[in-house]
Amino acid sequence: MARVALSGALLCRSLAEAERVAALLPEHIRLTRAEPGCLRFHVARAADDPTRFEVEELFADAAAFHAHQARTAASRWGRETRGLRRDFTVTGLPRETGP
Repeated sequence: MARVALSGALLCRSLAEAERVAALLPEHIRLTRAEPGCLRFHVARAADDPTRFEVEELFADAAAFHAHQARTAASRWGRETRGLRRDFTVTGLPRETGP
């Protein structure tokens, strides 16, 4: 099975919004790193832009990645960051096949 990687940025609209994200991050990081199949999970504020968070994720396979996405969507992190712009690239997912 292929590993799945996600990289990119979470973009806040204001410094106040970025501070709210920063306050939520420790719990989100802790929960994600404890997930089965999470090989690496790193989120850090960009040095040159305090409203931008750089994201690097690596999961053992597509199942672990999808489980992470589901857990995240149902979490406080997911609810409170739902409207934020995400500029992510995901590699390693199998291509969807059509009918």
